[in-house]
Amino acid sequence: MARIGIIGSAGRMGKALIEAIAAAGEDLAGGIDKGGDPLALARSSDVLIDFSSPHALEANLDAAVAAGVPILVGTTGLEERHHFLCDDAAERIAVLQTGNTSLGVNMLAHLVREAASRLGEDWDIEIVETHHRMKVDAPSGTALLLGEAAAEGRMIALADHSERGRDGITGARERGTIGFASLRGGSVAGDHTVHFLADNERIALSHLAENRAIFARGAVRAAQWLIGRGAGRYRMPEVLGL
Repeated sequence: MARIGIIGSAGRMGKALIEAIAAAGEDLAGGIDKGGDPLALARSSDVLIDFSSPHALEANLDAAVAAGVPILVGTTGLEERHHFLCDDAAERIAVLQTGNTSLGVNMLAHLVREAASRLGEDWDIEIVETHHRMKVDAPSGTALLLGEAAAEGRMIALADHSERGRDGITGARERGTIGFASLRGGSVAGDHTVHFLADNERIALSHLAENRAIFARGAVRAAQWLIGRGAGRYRMPEVLGL
């Protein structure tokens, strides 16, 4: 049995992870939240799963490196500097950072990448995401993951072609951009649709999450996969063999 430690165990995802770990027949090494000791948890774990907050990431990565254990980072709202921290840690341990641990979402990203690579710039790309009223970041990590997939398919940099927050007189849509729209309300676990829109025809690729169990199951599967991997930066498609 693998010993899996949870950082952010008291949150919605943390509680779902505890159930998923038990369902997978693995051992819960323990869980911590704000003010907890990530190093003590890391030393008693074979792998860490982090669904805490961006400001805690550096300490969590340092703990994983000090203990020599791999870590899955599912925390959203990360900025560029957080990715540099992941890169630095990945020189010494296995790090898998993802905006979404759902196996279905990562298959969707694969399909989006393929569609974007085959459809020309006359097909506009718009990503619409809906989440519960308590979500604090936008666009969601999953929407950005899908945007990155579309940008990779087009062989462009998302940072240079992203269009967000339209309001007022915006002018015509810029050719080749990838648009984002975020909706918030109710208890929606996470709905994402990538629209490919051309003259007189449209394609919509969607994933609808009914509860957090799907993310927890995917995170546990990825954590199991990480155990024994060499140092480096890994992605969910590798877990799926894509």
